[in-house]
Amino acid sequence: MRSEASVLHIDLDAFFAAVEQRDKPSLRGKPVIVGGVGGRGVVATASYEARVFGVRSAMSTREARARCPHAAFLTGRFHAYRATSRIVMDLLRSISPLVEPLSIDEAFVDLEPSGVDTTDLVAVRRFGEELREQVRTLTGGLTASVGIGTSKFIAKVASDLEKPDGLVLVAPGTERAMLRPMQATVLPGVGPATAERLRRVGVHTVAELEKRSEGELIRILGRAHGLSLHRLARAIDDRAVEPERETKSVSTEGTYADDLTDRAVMEALLTRYAGDVSRRLSRSGLSGRTVTIKVRLHDFTTMSRSATLASPTDDAGLIARTARSLLADLETSGGVRLLGVGVSGLADWVQDDLFSLTDEPEDPEPEPELPTPLRRGWAPGMDVAHPEYGRGWVWGSGRQVVTVRFETAETGPGPVRSFHVDDPDLTTVTEPDPASGGEPTRDRPVSDVQDGE
Repeated sequence: MRSEASVLHIDLDAFFAAVEQRDKPSLRGKPVIVGGVGGRGVVATASYEARVFGVRSAMSTREARARCPHAAFLTGRFHAYRATSRIVMDLLRSISPLVEPLSIDEAFVDLEPSGVDTTDLVAVRRFGEELREQVRTLTGGLTASVGIGTSKFIAKVASDLEKPDGLVLVAPGTERAMLRPMQATVLPGVGPATAERLRRVGVHTVAELEKRSEGELIRILGRAHGLSLHRLARAIDDRAVEPERETKSVSTEGTYADDLTDRAVMEALLTRYAGDVSRRLSRSGLSGRTVTIKVRLHDFTTMSRSATLASPTDDAGLIARTARSLLADLETSGGVRLLGVGVSGLADWVQDDLFSLTDEPEDPEPEPELPTPLRRGWAPGMDVAHPEYGRGWVWGSGRQVVTVRFETAETGPGPVRSFHVDDPDLTTVTEPDPASGGEPTRDRPVSDVQDGE
């Protein structure tokens, strides 16, 4: 364990929604929800204005609309999110060579090689405040919450305490006092199932968990889980900040407009997805031992099943057969809205499986007609351009009409205009990777959804 508060965790607040509000001045200070906009969509991020109404990540879009019908519902613009994330990650790497990204909007930073005097808590706090201000300036106004402590666990807990736009520094020696009043769910690995097991034995808070012996927790939760929580409840975490995070898995999935009920169709889709995963593994020079399928039912219940192979593989046939065998164990008669295939346990080598029968024809039977996953044409939030009005974004579309608000982060709230969906002057815009030095690309959207969807 470190004796100094030298681990920093930074989390960009409501990241996707914040980028949308930055780039769309008319939405600033208003509820914004980013994710799937159709009846089968799921919320990816909600702005803090939307969270007041109870909207949360992973909630169905249908429920989010019921809770906050006046919000702006937008699809994601990942080119904008990636570009903004790159700015922040480059800033962090200019501070310390030890930066561990956790996702597109959060990371750990080891301050020991940064030059900050981590023995001086005033200097550490000042550094955290300056970092937040730099993020705000470089990203055009986005806020970040920062936690600083003696370990990754403490720093991450601290960054959640004063969201949004907060800074919490946990002084060495005060970690256990901070944790004790908190619910046990603050600990990594305490999800709903573990929380229920702990509740049954009278454990609700970290303080109550701390009083339980290692042996008790092992009996209740199993050896690995019990040992981990026994340590975390005492603020023990000696994990290093790892600047290189390897790819953990490769996966692909699709959500469908109509529930899938035909097993032959589901198996054919899994076969297709297995082929996609295989190609991505091959291009990256990777293979994997664990095949997982993801199945979301008509009622939003999500299930996954996994199987571990004898050796790593990137073979499409073996992945597909394994995925189909996993599907056979699931009850899907009520309908399936999402299917996916993934491979994890990755390695950079492949050992031929002598018993995989890879010469066997993969699909001897004719492939059934497969449904197309949900896609969007003129999607709400999409960046567009017009030769007369300039840059803007899709406000909505339907009945052969697309409505656009013409504004950018620099212009302020702009006018709204409507066009026919096939107007040749209206084009989508995708910003390139800044490192490529190219110009933004313009194109027509893919319009393969029913009118008004």
